[in-house]
Amino acid sequence: MEILETLIVDFSNWIWGMPLLVLLLGGGLFFTLYSKFLPFKYFGHAINVLRGKYDDPNEKGQINHYQALSTQLASTVGMGNIAGVALAISTGGPGAIFWMWVSAVLGISTKFFTCTLSIMYRSKGTDGQVHGGPMHVIVEGLGKKWMPMAYLFSVMGLIGCLPIFQTNQLTQVIRDVMVIPNGMGNSYFNLFETSIRYSDLYTGLLLTILVSVVIFGGLKRIANVASKMVPTMIVVYFVAVIIILLGNITDVPQMFVLIFKDAFTGNAVLGGAVGAIIITGARRAAFSNEAGIGTAPIAHGAAKTDEPIREGLVAMLGPAIDTLVVCTLTALAILITDVWQTTDADGVTLTSNAFESAFPGFGNYILLTCILFFASSSLFSYSWYGSRCFAFIAGEDKKHYYNYIYVATIVFGAVSSLTTIFSLIDGAFALMAIPTMISSIYLAPKVKKAAIEYFNKLKQG
Repeated sequence: MEILETLIVDFSNWIWGMPLLVLLLGGGLFFTLYSKFLPFKYFGHAINVLRGKYDDPNEKGQINHYQALSTQLASTVGMGNIAGVALAISTGGPGAIFWMWVSAVLGISTKFFTCTLSIMYRSKGTDGQVHGGPMHVIVEGLGKKWMPMAYLFSVMGLIGCLPIFQTNQLTQVIRDVMVIPNGMGNSYFNLFETSIRYSDLYTGLLLTILVSVVIFGGLKRIANVASKMVPTMIVVYFVAVIIILLGNITDVPQMFVLIFKDAFTGNAVLGGAVGAIIITGARRAAFSNEAGIGTAPIAHGAAKTDEPIREGLVAMLGPAIDTLVVCTLTALAILITDVWQTTDADGVTLTSNAFESAFPGFGNYILLTCILFFASSSLFSYSWYGSRCFAFIAGEDKKHYYNYIYVATIVFGAVSSLTTIFSLIDGAFALMAIPTMISSIYLAPKVKKAAIEYFNKLKQG
């Protein structure tokens, strides 16, 4: 078991080296320059599309623009913004946050291109619905000879979309906030020479039941739940962190100075290893906003629209919301309360310590409430992504089998170590990013041509 864990961690660290960094950040820079910053010029129009100004119920698709973005945000505005940011700071120092910002800004263009392509190259399934995602973009846009790359994305998607990280961190915060402080969680059993808490097992089983109720209802139920949960969870979390920052408002400018300074020195944690900080920031940003990974195009590929550019514009709002706003709030809360230097905690526990430091006696419970929303919504959305990958491999009539695999791994996530879980998902995300970015760069001229035509029509009314 230890050998397998070591292999998973080593592979993840190896593949998230400079070549993948160049592909993601360099690809995002290419999309930004190639489009002449086009996505950034139309944020207002993107919001109007999101508000439903251009909705047409007769167009192909299953969910509207808002539901598509909500489904995407349900998976991205989640544990990656709470636990992921905490891990970025604990392993890469405050400077890692700067490189998360850089990745997010470039990710805006990446999301625009990848999600536009997801509408341009949709496939009609045997269920009569149109479906999108990098695997369909590759086959429909590049041809059948590229099929191995489409299968690579889909197979890795089956792993990368598993609920194990969300479950692991939700279990951890329940254990830290509710179980251990109340004198519970001291009973263990041994499995494969590993000691496992009974309380973690029970938490995993309860989550399995909760998630099953939602995901077996299909995409529309997932989208309906996500569209209601996402605004609520963002507002609650936003208000809590703003209160923390207002209580330490004079220190906020110093935190930004610390982030910028450490981004180019690495003195805080890594002793000047700036390259390692960049990699840490890029890895955590990829988990936070998924720009270039390929999951978001699956959600946006189901949008009810015949206009690819509109969906690309809606999709680009994702990195701005989840990384530039939510991740920044989390980082400031951790840095301003100084828990990143005064404790050895990592992951969600570090964020929990920050909340408890700011709100003694009940801060943990505020974060627990937020995490219940964040993790639950992520669990619902990732099941859809995985089932679409399974449908591509095995057929539409068999996609529901993935949900059985999905819920079965929830308990595994609840009782496993954080390092192994994170490395497994990171490794799968890296292998998903390769076909997603290569196909999108290759087909970028198609997006640019469609964008020019669309905005010319827009100017003409």
